[in-house]
Amino acid sequence: MSYLDPKNDLTFKKVFGKHPHLLKSFLNAILPLNEGTYIESLEYLPAELVPENPLQKYSIVDVRCRDNNGRQFIVEMQMHWTTGFMQRVLFNASKAYVRQLDKSFKFESLQPVYALSLVNENFQPGKLEYYHHYQIVNIEDTGQQIEGLEFVFVELQKFKARNLNEKKLQVLWLRFLTEIDENTTVAPSELLENSEITEALENLKTSAFTKAELEAYDKYWDSVRVELTLQSGYYNKGWAEGEVKGKEEGIIETASNGILAGFSNEIIKAMTKLTDDQIDELRREIKTKLF
Repeated sequence: MSYLDPKNDLTFKKVFGKHPHLLKSFLNAILPLNEGTYIESLEYLPAELVPENPLQKYSIVDVRCRDNNGRQFIVEMQMHWTTGFMQRVLFNASKAYVRQLDKSFKFESLQPVYALSLVNENFQPGKLEYYHHYQIVNIEDTGQQIEGLEFVFVELQKFKARNLNEKKLQVLWLRFLTEIDENTTVAPSELLENSEITEALENLKTSAFTKAELEAYDKYWDSVRVELTLQSGYYNKGWAEGEVKGKEEGIIETASNGILAGFSNEIIKAMTKLTDDQIDELRREIKTKLF
């Protein structure tokens, strides 16, 4: 018996994007919900809030849903930490929050939006904590909160390094994400003791996938590797050229390389300090030359 990695786009969506009861168990376990406010039922919503671009389309898997109380949940799997990721998460959650308004503009009808980001890298290397919960709070009195948006970032590699043996459901689900991969032939007994995680594991068995699905699974990992290589190479190249040349032509060349590689404006701005308008104008020039 063999399994596939649940962090892959195909497998993540198969487990959490097609089985609302599994997603409900996962969210109740991972999110910092107050006692008595646990999710009872879920319905899936279109995932168009996540803007697709050539650089990030392979590194993000996302599920968006709403519970019986109207709260929305945005779940994303980020394979690589990128510049501006937190801001993009904030943008998507804010957009989901605002979209609730109907024509009557009854603000009191707005329900909270929770953004859960599972990150397969250590994006805060100086901190030991793997779980980061953000709220809108009063600086002088953090007990005072503006309700509406909450954010949770989980650093999966830090969790994995802890090698926790607890049987708390949150720990079990995170072990499911970090311990199961293509090398797994026997699932940990602690995971198999939970019926919902056992069902999730059944969906990861290689035998449950068609040949075409397995090819798509491998293609996804190839794309992730290419993305990481391009991102790292062009980012370093951009800063090196900027420091050595210190001239406009070096910045334009770096931005052009990023555009041709499929980078988003966020990444190119971090590499070159150009504005969105400047990058968009350069995109139009390149498109004209190519076509």
